[in-house]
Amino acid sequence: MTRNTTGAIGDHAGDTRDDSRDVHAFAVENASYYGTEFKRIEGKTGFVVSWNRAAATLGPIWGAARGAWGFFWIFLILELFALVQVGRGLWGELGAEELERYNRIQENIEAREARVAELRAAGETADADASQRIADNLRAAAEGALEAANAANAAGLSILVFGLAFLAFVKIVEGLYANYAYEAQYLRWRHGKPEQAGLSRRSAIFGLIGLAAIWPLTLIRFTVADPDAVVARFTGGLFGTRVSIEEFPVGREYFAVLALRGDAGFDWLAIRFGGAFDGITRAIKWVLDGLEVLLIQTPWPVVMFITVVVAFRLAGPRVAIFTAAALAYLAFMGLWELSMITVALIGAGAFLCVLIGIPLGIWFGKSRRAYAFAEPVLDFMQTMPAFVYLIPIIAFFGTGKPPGVLATLIFAMPPVVRLTALGMRGVPESTKEAAVAFGCSKRQLLFNVELPLALPSIMTGINQTILMALSMVVIASLIGAEGLGALILEALQYAAKGQGLLGGLAILFCAMVIDRIAQGVYRKKSGNA
Repeated sequence: MTRNTTGAIGDHAGDTRDDSRDVHAFAVENASYYGTEFKRIEGKTGFVVSWNRAAATLGPIWGAARGAWGFFWIFLILELFALVQVGRGLWGELGAEELERYNRIQENIEAREARVAELRAAGETADADASQRIADNLRAAAEGALEAANAANAAGLSILVFGLAFLAFVKIVEGLYANYAYEAQYLRWRHGKPEQAGLSRRSAIFGLIGLAAIWPLTLIRFTVADPDAVVARFTGGLFGTRVSIEEFPVGREYFAVLALRGDAGFDWLAIRFGGAFDGITRAIKWVLDGLEVLLIQTPWPVVMFITVVVAFRLAGPRVAIFTAAALAYLAFMGLWELSMITVALIGAGAFLCVLIGIPLGIWFGKSRRAYAFAEPVLDFMQTMPAFVYLIPIIAFFGTGKPPGVLATLIFAMPPVVRLTALGMRGVPESTKEAAVAFGCSKRQLLFNVELPLALPSIMTGINQTILMALSMVVIASLIGAEGLGALILEALQYAAKGQGLLGGLAILFCAMVIDRIAQGVYRKKSGNA
C-alpha cells in the first residue's frame, strides 16, 4: 500500500502549510534523526527497517515521554508479562502449592500410622488394617504431590529462558515499531490534532508513576509464593500487621465504616421526614384501595364486560377479543382477585410514571442543559439492580403495596422520560419555525405540533414503562406487595413449577391487556388500526 505523503514533511513539494510546522518543530529534541527516519518511512512502500535505540532501551517510558500513549500501554503490558516469566524462573517457588499439599498429606499419614499402632496394641486388627490401607493410599497421593512439586521446580529454567527470549523479542519490536508510531503521531499533529510535540518531563513522570503502580505489585503477586507476607514487610507498620495484596492498601474496615454511616443517614432521613413519607404512603394506599374496591368488590362479569367494551371502543375489535380471552383465563383459573390486585399495582405505578415522566421528558427535550443534568440520574435509576431499590423504600416507607408502587415508579419511569425527550428533539426545526411563522403560540406549538409528531416515540416509552412495571410485580412481593407476584414468590420457594407457570401467564395477560388498549388508542387515532 502506497502512503499518501502530500504535505506530510515540511520540505515536500506542493506543501502549502506553514513551514514552521515541520518535523523539527514537532520532534524538537533529536529532530534531524526523526526527520530522516520519517522521510524514509514515507518515501517507500512496504516495510522499512527504522531502528529507534532510545525506544528499544527505555521501552514504555520512551512512549510516555514522547506522548505516544498507545505505545506506552501496549509495551508496558508486554514487558510486564515477560518480567513475570523471568521472575517466576529466578525466584518463583513454582512447586510451593504441591509441596504444601505433600506436607499436609504427610501429617495425615503420621496420624493414621499412630492410630494403626494404637489399634494393633488394643487387638483391633480389622480396624488397624483398614486404617493402614488408608495410610497407604495417602502415601501414594503424597508421592504424586512430591513428584508434581519437583516437576514444577524443574520447569523454572525453561520459564526463565522463555521470559528472557520474550523480553528480547519485545525490545526488538519496540525499536522497530517506535518510529512508525511516532510518525503517525506526527501526521496527526501536522493536521491540527491535539498531539504532544517534543519530550515532556511531565508525561515521563506520569509514565514512571504508572509503571511503579503496576509492575511491583503485579510481579510480587505472580512470582512469590506468599505475596501477602512480602507486602506485609513493607506495609506492616503503616496499614497493619498483615495487609492482603488484593486489598492493598484498602481493607474491609472502610466498607464497614461507610456502611454504618449509610445506616445512620437513612435513619436520620426517616425520622426527620417521617411525616412526609407517611403522607405519600397514605395517598398511594388511598388510590390502591379505591382501585381494588372498584375491581374486586364489583362482580367479575361486570368488570370484564366493561373492560371489553372499553377495549372495543378505544382500540378496536381485535384488542377487545384478546381482552375477553385474557380476562376469561383469569376468572376461570380462580386468579381474578389476585390479578386485580396486580392490575391495581401495575396501573397505579404506570400511571404515576406517565404522569410524572411525560412532563419531565418534554422539559428535557426542550432543554439540553436540563437533560445533561438529568441523564446520569436516569442512568442510575435504570441500571441499579431492582432489588437495591427495596432497601431505601423499606427504610422510608415500610412494607406493603404502596412501597411496591414507589419502587415501580423509580424503576419504570426512565424509559418514558428518555423516549419522550427523544421524540421532542426529533421534531424538525423547519416544522416548528413554519408553525411559529403562521402565528402559533408556545402552547399551540406544543400541543398541536410537537406532541403529535413526538407521539410515536412517547407511546413506545409508555409501552416500555408498562413492561418494566410488570417486571417489578414479583420483586415488590418481597416487601409485602400482594397479588400475582406473591403467588410467583411462593412457587419459587416451594418449587411449584405448574403454579409458577400459570401465575406468570396471568401477569403476562394483565400487562398485555393494559398495553394493547393503550397502544390501540394511538393506532386507531392515527388510522393504522
